[in-house]
Formats: sequence, C-alpha cells, structure tokens
Amino acid sequence: MTTPVSRRTSGPSASAQPDPTGTSPGTRTPRRRAGWIAMTFLATVTAVVAARYFTLDRALFLAQQRAVYAANLVPLLFHVGGGVLALATGPWQFVPGVRTRYPAVHRTVGRIYLLGALAAGTGGLLLVPKGLYWPVAPLGFAALATALLVTTGKAFTAIRRRAVAAHQRWMVRSYALIFAAVTFRLWLAAGSGAGLPFDLAYMSGAWLSWTINLLVAQRLVARLGSRRRTAR
Repeated sequence: MTTPVSRRTSGPSASAQPDPTGTSPGTRTPRRRAGWIAMTFLATVTAVVAARYFTLDRALFLAQQRAVYAANLVPLLFHVGGGVLALATGPWQFVPGVRTRYPAVHRTVGRIYLLGALAAGTGGLLLVPKGLYWPVAPLGFAALATALLVTTGKAFTAIRRRAVAAHQRWMVRSYALIFAAVTFRLWLAAGSGAGLPFDLAYMSGAWLSWTINLLVAQRLVARLGSRRRTAR
C-alpha cells in the first residue's frame, strides 16, 4: 500500500532492506517461504469463498444472519468486497522482489489493498448494530474494524512521509487484522470439531481471531526491528 516512494526505496539500496517478515530478500529461509505460501493459499481460498456472496444467493449467507444480511446488502457487500480485495492482494505487498524490481506494481497493488481494507473496515462498522450475539461478538468485530482502519491509515501516512520502515510495520499489523477473516473461520471449524456450541465459538472467535493475529504480527515487527538494529 504505497504512494510514490523516495529514490532510496526504488534504487539499488532498496534490495538490502529486510522484508516485513523479518528477513532480508537474500536470506529468506524455506520455512518463511512456506509460511508465506500457506498464508497466501488460505487467504485466496477464503477470498474466493467469500466472493460468492455477490451472487446474492441467500443460501450462502450465514444461516443465523440470513434475514439481517438480506436487509443490509449494501454494507454487507461493501464489507465483503473490501475484504476479498485486501485478502487477495495483501500477501503480494510482502514479496521483496516485487517491491524492488517492480515498484509501480507494488504501488498499484498497495492502493487496491488500501481501498479494500478501508471498505472492509467501514462496512464492518456499519454492520455492528445488526451483529449476532450482542454485545460480545458485535463489540469484538467493532474493535477489529476500528483497529483495521487505524493501522491501515498509519501505513498510508507513513509511506506519505517516506517512512518506509514504519510503513512496513503498520502494513504487517494491517494485514494481520485482515487475515482475521481466515482465522475466524478456522476457529469456528475447530470449535465445531471440538463440540463447542456455535454461539460460544462465534463470540470467542470475534475477539480471539484478530487479537491472536495481532500478537503474532507484533512479534514479527519486533523481529524486524531487531534485525535492522543488528544490520546497523
């Protein structure tokens, strides 16, 4: 998610910058590469499944919310459409080769991600009053949407200031929050497999799906900062 960056970020010295996962382009390990592939696969599958909402087939809506979703199609599709865009484009913002060799592509994809994240967060907030299992789950999703808007806004303002390192840190946090769409579904599936009542799985997932992701993101951000200090 970028606007035009400084010459340093598009010149030869940019290739020496570590990526947001904490490794430099030249030292990406097979484990980190496998992690990126797994993340991208899960995000893409979730985006494809969620995009089916645009068929307006009510049978595809969450059973407990079909009537609510049908009565609030505009904010629902705003939220889903933004989430689909952000989920699908986000992983490619973290590919060092794209950032350094194709900065124009990186900026274009970043702008698409920005619009998607803003739409997902705004649509999510509009749906909060109609949320299921009030107040626990709706408040959890409201906090998620607010955090998404804040972190994405921080990433945008950082790159506008040419603060590349800060931009990368906020992008990691922003995508961790977008990835809650994946984590939430995995949590519901795990809860169902463990025999957890749906309402408990839904309410707990509304909070845990994004707080866990944010903790992981913060660990990655800390590791990135540590590697930068070591490099200096």
